[in-house]
Amino acid sequence: MKLAVQEQLLPGRTLQEKYAFAVDAGFDAIELRGKGDFHFAGRLTELKRALADGVVMPTVCVDMPHFIGDFDRARRKDAIQQLRSQLSVIGELGGIGVMTPASWGQFSRRLPPFEPPRSAAEDREVLTEALGILGEHAQRNGVLIMLEPLNRYENHMVNTLAEAVSYCAMDSIRIVGDTYHMNIEEDDPCRSLAEAAPYLAHMQISESNRNQPGTGHLDWGAQLATLDAVGFDGYLALECRLRGEPEIVLPETAAFVRKYL
Repeated sequence: MKLAVQEQLLPGRTLQEKYAFAVDAGFDAIELRGKGDFHFAGRLTELKRALADGVVMPTVCVDMPHFIGDFDRARRKDAIQQLRSQLSVIGELGGIGVMTPASWGQFSRRLPPFEPPRSAAEDREVLTEALGILGEHAQRNGVLIMLEPLNRYENHMVNTLAEAVSYCAMDSIRIVGDTYHMNIEEDDPCRSLAEAAPYLAHMQISESNRNQPGTGHLDWGAQLATLDAVGFDGYLALECRLRGEPEIVLPETAAFVRKYL
């Protein structure tokens, strides 16, 4: 397993500066963020220059205002177009793929009015259609579209690894595990990781409190041992809030995680 850290957490003006810091801190790669309005495609020159300078950037985490599971058809269409573009770019860079949740912050059954304006069957139809389009595009570009389950307070459609696996209808559609969301949703995170292992392409890591690993109560030894046992050899990408200054916190966090690898 390899360690990555999301670009916004790193000090530095350029990707080259950020990567130099990341490597010195104990990380192997940078996880990019894919904003909307084709912003990510607009970075292609910057990204190619960083790649030529040896910056390792295998994955993209979507960072858009709306997503493929939006209730609005026009926003869903835009999200699909944005992700198609991001898949093309990461394919051109020789990366692994792009990850997205079904949605984020759109609706929660835990808050009024409790019942969404679309049925569960309609939710599944919308997501299946979007992932089918994206899966075909990902396949043509030699990359993956990766579906990430979120917790019940941030999304009502896909909350567990098993639910995400049910959408893996082609080899180019895979899933992302996130230790923060799993802490809320999975009855047994280790068992869930083991059962989802054939479809698990990527992991994002943060603590039970959404801060850096080592500041909460997650059993890192057990979860990372499970990933090792099932043969997961992908990236563990740090996606969290930092409790402290990055110059101090990031090296400490990399050292903490590597104790279990």
